[in-house]
Amino acid sequence: MKKKGGCLCGKVGIIANSVKPQVHAYHCNMCQSWNGGPTLSVHCGTDVGFSNEEYISVYQSCSWAELGFCKNCGSHLFYRSIDNGEYIIQSGSFDSADGFTLEQQIFIKEKPAYYSFANHTTDLTGAEVLAQYASDDKASE
Repeated sequence: MKKKGGCLCGKVGIIANSVKPQVHAYHCNMCQSWNGGPTLSVHCGTDVGFSNEEYISVYQSCSWAELGFCKNCGSHLFYRSIDNGEYIIQSGSFDSADGFTLEQQIFIKEKPAYYSFANHTTDLTGAEVLAQYASDDKASE
């Protein structure tokens, strides 16, 4: 599905043309540090455009990914894979959440005990997620 949105102050606009409707809750330590809690986001592929890109700052958070945020208001905009350029965008960055469903929680063992989502989801450990990505890489060879 196609979605549009942007940052809190409106300086950065987002148009994502291939948004998957499944919301994933990321509980990894990096996401908790970046957001102060879990990251709720959707996979958007590589067909993503931004307006006013001069307001986007990018931080390379690890050897395989970059985090993007608005320089003006600080809104967290995306996680981008360095290897394939895929964008994983904060679900709240879009103008509408219509069609989204919480489907999966990953890095579940890193989730703090003080909260719990009521939705029934697939729960994956960090090791399970990394093994899944390794399987995807082998399938594309």
